[in-house]
Amino acid sequence: MAYSGLAGFIDELAKRDEIRKIKEYISPDLEIAEITDRVTKSGGKALLFENTGTDFPLLINAYGSDKRMALAIGRESLGDVGKEIDDLLVHISDAGSKKLAALPSIMHLAGIMPSRSRKRGNCQQIIHKDPDTGILPVLKCWPHDGGRFITLPVVNTVHPDSGKTNAGMYRMQILDKITTAMHWQRHKTGANHFEAWKRRGGRMPVSVVLGGDPVYAYSATAPLPEGVDEYILAGFLRKKRVRLVKCITNELYVPADADIVLEGYVDTSENLVWEGPFGDHTGFYSLADWYPKFHITCITHSKNAVYPATIVGIPPNEDAWLARATERIFLSPVKMALQPEIEDFHMPDAGVAHNLVIVKITKTYPGQGMKVLNSLFGAGQMMFSKYLIVVSGQTDIRNYNRLAAHIFENTDLSRDLMFCQGPLDVLDHSSDAFSFGGKLGIDATIKHPEEISGQEKKVSSVNFNVNKSENILLNSRIIVKFNIKLIIDAIPAVIVSVNSVRDQDAVEKVKTLFRSIDAEGFFRLILVVDHTIDPVNLHMVAWQILGNSDPRRDHEYLNSSSLLIDGTAKVFRKGGFPRKWPNVVCSDNETISSIDRRWDSLGLGPFIKSPSGVYRNLIISGKAEVVMDESPGSGLPFGKIRENS
Repeated sequence: MAYSGLAGFIDELAKRDEIRKIKEYISPDLEIAEITDRVTKSGGKALLFENTGTDFPLLINAYGSDKRMALAIGRESLGDVGKEIDDLLVHISDAGSKKLAALPSIMHLAGIMPSRSRKRGNCQQIIHKDPDTGILPVLKCWPHDGGRFITLPVVNTVHPDSGKTNAGMYRMQILDKITTAMHWQRHKTGANHFEAWKRRGGRMPVSVVLGGDPVYAYSATAPLPEGVDEYILAGFLRKKRVRLVKCITNELYVPADADIVLEGYVDTSENLVWEGPFGDHTGFYSLADWYPKFHITCITHSKNAVYPATIVGIPPNEDAWLARATERIFLSPVKMALQPEIEDFHMPDAGVAHNLVIVKITKTYPGQGMKVLNSLFGAGQMMFSKYLIVVSGQTDIRNYNRLAAHIFENTDLSRDLMFCQGPLDVLDHSSDAFSFGGKLGIDATIKHPEEISGQEKKVSSVNFNVNKSENILLNSRIIVKFNIKLIIDAIPAVIVSVNSVRDQDAVEKVKTLFRSIDAEGFFRLILVVDHTIDPVNLHMVAWQILGNSDPRRDHEYLNSSSLLIDGTAKVFRKGGFPRKWPNVVCSDNETISSIDRRWDSLGLGPFIKSPSGVYRNLIISGKAEVVMDESPGSGLPFGKIRENS
């Protein structure tokens, strides 16, 4: 199903009772984000803020459920599109094509290649040749953001030599009424185009699409191969070709049904601008850095335009459902192009898309798990994966308790772990070097006889006294809190929290403690987190461990059967940390209190507490960036709810 602008999608959401409309004025400065964070994390509806202080209503959380995500791509369920792609790729495979690079020709067979027209589109019904970003309800999402950010833009660029176009999603910080920063990261196609234009010199044309068919925003996030037009994918998903129209002030083409278009250019000879910080999808602030400046030459929009937005932060947020759609849509292409043995893959919310990927395969020969690990660590956007686990058999990779039990049952820690290093997402803050660091692959497939040495050490629980171990942990002066209850689900792991602010040797002392109480390796995995983390909250633990650890640097074998992973904030380690350390993303008390007082007037149903209330004790002193006390051997205390203003 194709939608004509966001208005058509909003009508469909209303018919299905999937949207709530808020008539009261809500400020785009922090308040809309705070309401959205509550609604998204509680599984609520899409939100249309009708009074934003501008002429444009604002749509947010439009993708924030499996049902709405399916509707956004024109289906009743995400499984429907997966089956359609399966059937199409089987047809192409039978014809002899085996490469994902053949995707354009596949889509051509479906009759949905984009068309180009020099006539005006609905997106050009109103033209502002004296542009001013102030007409848009651009959000400031979190207290320590560097300013207001356009958070759901589809940024259209073209390579100056090949003529290949790209539609990517890169946040844009408002600098003034006619300029923004353009946050395309070093690994992204937009940055590749920018570097090519720099070599050529002159102005790089850029046009930014806001709204239109909601499938455009999804397609801009999709992990397509370099050079594959995102509007081809959009056409396939909406079952109708995308009609593109020429921009008013540059030579780029944009969807005719876009709600709003920002036309302009990047001057490749111009100095970069300071962009950020920004409360990012990792749950931490991405800190300020240098990025290109985008000059707006024209703003066009339809007569009934709606401004689209999203917020990111501590997971899960709306982007989690975009990732789930990718799991369904790209499973068959990944199998076809990379690894035919792959049955399924999953990116858990706590892993924020690139910190943890679970892959399930059909295993037919020894070494196949390691073969898949080696291949995926170098494949497309999978190269950013920090922890990658491969399993086989009947395991449900979305049932985390059963998955964990399967992993421990089929993993020999001395044999089945592959530590390496390589490129990381630029938002990863835990590695010693920017966008480069350690990775861990785990072969948790069911082993063939050839993969078993015959001398594997089996850890017995006969001589291990769990109660005695629990008492030792209770009486330890190092352990603040712990969770030993995972053993009930056949998961031989323990989670402990320590105060590294008070004792910089705390993690080393934990290692010594477990060597003494668990010489046989009954606890095969020991996870160490900061004292502010609740070890019983497994989502919080997983998010912190995955975000705060470099697998290669932060692991240690305590014996042949036990592995410890240090997920504490490295800013407190001896000798300091070579990079700036970011704070977690939370609302401030003033905004929380304001929304608390006004909740009943919003028409959103029963009161929802602010998610930030759970996480604000994780804030370390500072603002977006952690600020350390200069006194020797200590950092400023954290773990209290406090304002960092």
